[in-house]
Amino acid sequence: MSLPRFFLENQVIADEPQEVFPLRLARDDAKHAKVLRLAPGEHIAVIDAAQDYFECEIASFDDDFPLVRITRHEDATDDGPLVMLVQGLAKGEKMDSVIRHATELGVAAFIPLTCERSIVKLDAKKTRTRLDRWCSIAKSAAMQSGQPRIPEVLEPRSAKEAAAELAEATAVLICWEEAPQTASLAQAIERGLSECSCPRGDARIAVVVGPEGGLTEREVGFFLDANPRASLVSLGSSILRTETAGVVAPALTLYELGKLGGTR
Repeated sequence: MSLPRFFLENQVIADEPQEVFPLRLARDDAKHAKVLRLAPGEHIAVIDAAQDYFECEIASFDDDFPLVRITRHEDATDDGPLVMLVQGLAKGEKMDSVIRHATELGVAAFIPLTCERSIVKLDAKKTRTRLDRWCSIAKSAAMQSGQPRIPEVLEPRSAKEAAAELAEATAVLICWEEAPQTASLAQAIERGLSECSCPRGDARIAVVVGPEGGLTEREVGFFLDANPRASLVSLGSSILRTETAGVVAPALTLYELGKLGGTR
């Protein structure tokens, strides 16, 4: 059975001088610990601000914070290949769903994409509110699924802005309904790895998925022009909803990179 998992924003556990010490959880995490009704003697998994993993035993509670002792410690592991999802803004709760499920799969970062055909339009206030919500969803999903890190959710970008930020990516996979069905996602990854002479474990792959109305040809051009290892890819003959493609495409990418049971 997996242990309840918590992330520390500022505390480095290796710096704690006492055998038993308070675990300085964020306010929402402290509430979550209470909801779980954790009791002395129970164990939890903790990833601290240095990205080190600890298994801790709860000794007691001091106000809102549990007092714990370390029972196991592992140094931070190499990141391995990382996948970023550049997701066209979707209406309703679709974006929430994409971030939740993609985090559970192991996506490392998100760039919400404002597109010419986007139905959703965000002003500054709505952007801040949505961004806070998406970060909270990513954190909760990372805790639930046992991820080693909380994915970063960046502020929404236009296609041109996002493309510029991906100029150094190992590969950029542009999921476009007008791509030839022979445009293989696996081949696009291999081409990126080959052309930049990058070991698979160091790969940084960006997956681009458009909004409900899809990407325009101009927006596709921004990504193709910004990175020589950008490729159009097809997800097959079925026409997928944006919230479906936003989970399927990174899942296939992670599999090809050996992070979802792949053999590579």
